[in-house]
Amino acid sequence: MNNPSTLSPVAALYRGYAGILDKGQSLLLLLIRLTWGFQFAQTGWGKWHDIPKVVGFFTNIGIPLPTLNAYVVATTELVGGSFLLLGLLSRLTPIPLIISMIVAYATTEQDALHSLISGDPDPFLTAAPFLFLFASLIVFVFGPGAFSLDRLWLGKSGEFEKSSRAVK
Repeated sequence: MNNPSTLSPVAALYRGYAGILDKGQSLLLLLIRLTWGFQFAQTGWGKWHDIPKVVGFFTNIGIPLPTLNAYVVATTELVGGSFLLLGLLSRLTPIPLIISMIVAYATTEQDALHSLISGDPDPFLTAAPFLFLFASLIVFVFGPGAFSLDRLWLGKSGEFEKSSRAVK
């Protein structure tokens, strides 16, 4: 049986400790968004400025409609990365980025997927798409944090303010 007199100070210390870590959560989310949002935007920008090379690559690996898909991927990475960086539409923006990274694994990292399925996660975890996928999943699940346009626009709760829901 737990002794309430000894549990309370321990629980209070733990609550204080957890409170300190909670304050760092938004900072960590900001760093993830800035780093990987910039990386996505930069790769999208690079693709936009050399679309023929991307089309050629997509053609070589058998992606259907390579020209259309080159523009879609370049735009997804440029716009999605910019939105991720800003923390804008943070629960929607990662979805096309996640899909893009899954397609990257399926088309260019098949050996890494096979290794993962056979019990060796190292090739999967060290493949180029992994950190992009992981950062997108983190923002998708946890949101953008306090330092974001979503927070300014939607408020702390992550929902539209009541005044914006009112019918005028």
